[in-house]
Amino acid sequence: MRTFLLLTMAALAVNAQNLRKDWSQPFPPHKVIGNIYYVGSNNLSTYLITTPQGHILINSDFEDTVPVIRKSVEQLGFKFSDVKILLGSHAHGDHMEADAMVKEMTGARVMAMDSDVPALEKMMPGGKKHPVDRVLHDGDQVKLGDVTLTAHLTAGHTKGCTTWTMKAQEGGKSFDVVIVCSAGANPGYVLINNQDYPQIAEDYAATYKKLRALPCDVFLGAHGTFYDLQGKYAKSLKRGQDDPNPFVDHAGYLAYIDQKEKEMQAMLASQKK
Repeated sequence: MRTFLLLTMAALAVNAQNLRKDWSQPFPPHKVIGNIYYVGSNNLSTYLITTPQGHILINSDFEDTVPVIRKSVEQLGFKFSDVKILLGSHAHGDHMEADAMVKEMTGARVMAMDSDVPALEKMMPGGKKHPVDRVLHDGDQVKLGDVTLTAHLTAGHTKGCTTWTMKAQEGGKSFDVVIVCSAGANPGYVLINNQDYPQIAEDYAATYKKLRALPCDVFLGAHGTFYDLQGKYAKSLKRGQDDPNPFVDHAGYLAYIDQKEKEMQAMLASQKK
């Protein structure tokens, strides 16, 4: 039995390492809209928001992903060292593990939602203390230059899951941008009698209501699969001067919320049985 458990744990470790490697594969850096750029990997979304006073980075991802992010920033003609603020979507390693590494490289101020701070403090790759220079609360604003981002607590996926909103300008028009944390319940999530997170199901319900109320023209998310990154990027390469920006997708935003709520409700019903 002990041998079986050891082999199982070893297999899980190998699978996790393969997943990290796969998700950290490069993806072409590109402009999304206005001053928002995609600089993430194959399935880990990282966004660079540029200003003349320095830049904001959303999601440091795995430490393995940082070289990919840095190269993408530089390929777009920006300096990684000009990142002044580092934000995150939620306290999972695939999105915020490398906060300390990025801070060491850039000196950026790290900011995180209050409810996620306890989980982040346990995230110490290589023994590095997880930095949090500013603790955020629901509705707080983060400003740099002419950019203002608003932090929205959309709990459930984690206790401090943070959805970011901002305005972007393109072609003389203003667009509402929503960078969704995650509205999904992962396999294995306990939605009933969860001693570590008693109100998880109620938080998910509140999150779906809050997300639907947000004005959204441009739908982005913590994983590219949320908003069809690959499909929309392919369309952007063929975009003519007068063609609409493929990342403008209010209908896709609502469809994503509907899908995740349906999946969560099905999981909840199954656990109630």
